[in-house]
Amino acid sequence: MNPDDPPDALLQRWQAAWPQALAVWSRYTRLGHPQLCASRVEAAKEGLDGSFAMIRLKDQRIVVDLEGVRALGLEDYALEILAHEIGHHVLVPANMTDQFRLLARIRAALPTLERHAPMVANLYADLFINDRLQRQEGLRLADIYRRLAAVHGNGPQTPVWNLYLRIYENLWKLDAGSLGGRKGDARSEGDAWLGARLVRVYANQWLQGAGRFATLLLQYLVEAEDALAQGAVRQLLDTVDAAAGSEPFGGAWVEADEAQGAVHPADDPAITGDAAPDDDTGPREAPAGTPAGQAREPFEYGEILRAAGLKIDDHEAAVRYYRERALPFLVPFPQRRVPDSPEPQLEGLEPWEAGDSLDTLDALQSVLQSPRLVPGLTTVQRHYGEEPGQVFARRPVDLDLYVDSSGSMPNPQRRVSWLSLAGAVIALSALRAGSRVQVTLWSGKNEFMDTGGFVRDEHAILRTLTGFYGGGTAFPIHRLRETHLGSRRHDRAVHLLMISDDGISTMFDTDEQGNDGWDVSARALAAAGAGGSMALNIPPDWETRRTGWTAAAFEQLRRARATQGWDIFAVSRLEDLLPFARSFSRAHYA
Repeated sequence: MNPDDPPDALLQRWQAAWPQALAVWSRYTRLGHPQLCASRVEAAKEGLDGSFAMIRLKDQRIVVDLEGVRALGLEDYALEILAHEIGHHVLVPANMTDQFRLLARIRAALPTLERHAPMVANLYADLFINDRLQRQEGLRLADIYRRLAAVHGNGPQTPVWNLYLRIYENLWKLDAGSLGGRKGDARSEGDAWLGARLVRVYANQWLQGAGRFATLLLQYLVEAEDALAQGAVRQLLDTVDAAAGSEPFGGAWVEADEAQGAVHPADDPAITGDAAPDDDTGPREAPAGTPAGQAREPFEYGEILRAAGLKIDDHEAAVRYYRERALPFLVPFPQRRVPDSPEPQLEGLEPWEAGDSLDTLDALQSVLQSPRLVPGLTTVQRHYGEEPGQVFARRPVDLDLYVDSSGSMPNPQRRVSWLSLAGAVIALSALRAGSRVQVTLWSGKNEFMDTGGFVRDEHAILRTLTGFYGGGTAFPIHRLRETHLGSRRHDRAVHLLMISDDGISTMFDTDEQGNDGWDVSARALAAAGAGGSMALNIPPDWETRRTGWTAAAFEQLRRARATQGWDIFAVSRLEDLLPFARSFSRAHYA
């Protein structure tokens, strides 16, 4: 070790170690060159804070703070540190989807302490990577922990840190305390042995062991929660923001083995050795993104994304949630057959004047009429008419979507709203077909917002669709009137889709100009030209219900269907969503 190396020399040494670090995993490993930052300021600009190294899953890069490396006396461990960071890209977590799956399992095993899931996931991933590099590749990972212990002194250590070091000492057959911790009581020594066994048993199924590791650490987290962000632990957190800036997918569903994994390793026969060698009855890891028949609530989905490092609020999380939930259910969206470009048809000749364009002069026909060309007298040009093209093209039908956001509707940012999901299915189906979509979110009087017209911006559409007012109920009749009967009239056929409950009956009230809502609705539906649908949170027997406080609204819905042609679907649960999407497609696809 040479602490007096100039910064450029240290940079060159670490750059030279990069090919060898890649080869540690495989000679076929390919990653972009690491971002080796000469100062903490430069590292902070790359998103590195607290630790001396990190990974980014968005662009598959590694960032190292060489100033932090020098401060910890780790200049000579370039191969070990770079190989460790490569291991996060190759082994654990390897990709964004598995990072979300890992965090979901660990959160499930940390009731009331879910905020520590990123740290626990990081420590867990490091165990698998470091054990492989130390034992199979002969790298000096143990020396790095000894160096960290020397830098941070031999003062009080947290129970989590002591347990973590003892797990490594068990894995690598080292004397107790040789990595800087200290030997604990019988309980902690037994837990350290269980932790080491867990790493070996689940080496090839590391996701399946995540909940067990978090359960093992839970009681130690409770004992010294406040000290976790200090000392050597903080120096090792290189994956807590790994997914920052990424586009998530695969975290909306609860996987089959997720809840089963939240058991203490002492209760796992595979770890304790109580399972028979040919025992094949234990839980198995589900394939990535496999639904278990249950989806997370939007707020839970958002918490997982934030734990992975994404800086998003509940509304932005809802946009991503409903996109992921809607994609498996997309359906063919209505299109119209229209003639392609009209074909020119020669209809005869007409005089060519001196002021006409020269390229329209038909010289041959003019000479045939007279060898002397006199403009306006003997010069002619061809006259063309148009007839409809014989080739037909499909023109997408646009979508005008009105979403009820009154207090009677669920907040789609907190709990799953089947109506919002139905709207997302139809809106994304429309975009896939080349259509443009306008979304209007409405609640009480003067409470509305929209996408600013018909757009193809998926994010703007889903963000408006998943907004929430929670106020009164007053359909914005003037928006419907202006879009289809007034100055905002659209130039293509449009399908109208209303997402609401029995509050949609306010669409038939009198508007601010004294117009009858029934008249506005009928005229707008006719002007739109591609029909109208209502996806409503109403009971399946609404067609026959004649009593109760909703009876008047249901009567209006029956009248709207009979006299104006609205297609009405009851959508109040997941089982209603697929029939709605299929019925919509069959009814309107042409």
